[in-house]
Amino acid sequence: MLKIAIVDDNTFLINAIKEKLSFFEDVSVKHTSLNGSELLTKLQENHNLDLILMDIEMPVLNGIETTQIVKQKYPHIKIIMLTAFDNDEHIFNAIKAGADGYLLKEINPKDLYEGILETLNGGAAMNPSIAMKTLKLLRNPIDIQNPRDQEEISLSTREVEVLEQLSKGLSYTVIADHLFLSPSTVRKHIENIYKKLQVHSKIEAVQKARNHNII
Repeated sequence: MLKIAIVDDNTFLINAIKEKLSFFEDVSVKHTSLNGSELLTKLQENHNLDLILMDIEMPVLNGIETTQIVKQKYPHIKIIMLTAFDNDEHIFNAIKAGADGYLLKEINPKDLYEGILETLNGGAAMNPSIAMKTLKLLRNPIDIQNPRDQEEISLSTREVEVLEQLSKGLSYTVIADHLFLSPSTVRKHIENIYKKLQVHSKIEAVQKARNHNII
């Protein structure tokens, strides 16, 4: 029995995916989550899963950030990004975060099932348009390491503490509790961190801080 989890902030789409998988007797949907944070909580209780079908655009903790955390904590779990988007940046970031496959939500049941089997057997499930974009990205990689990365970055002690908490995949409210701050103060610190690091997301902030040995 293949043990699957589905993560998507749209319950209608979760049910649509469950319906597609219901045609296959060897697939069991163990649980569903509406965002990455909810998934991480469920994995702490039980991470006996084979594969996660992961949406990208979600509140609280998006699919790319969640993928990176899951891959660090539970490397045995395969992850297929199942998304409505096939833009270059999403693909690039999903692959960097450790995604094992990348399929579009409009996929039919048979192709979804075969993609799951292919991924569990060590392959990488990708629909043709994604595969083409991935090849283009390999030929012309997005230049992530730009010259600005060489500059000195100075974060305050408090900002480094917030960033360390952020790297563990914790929510603003949990970070606030841990550091005895208000959630709005945490949010302000994170805004300052983004400005100083010249990034636009948690995953970029954590990655850049690690590259510069800040955390």
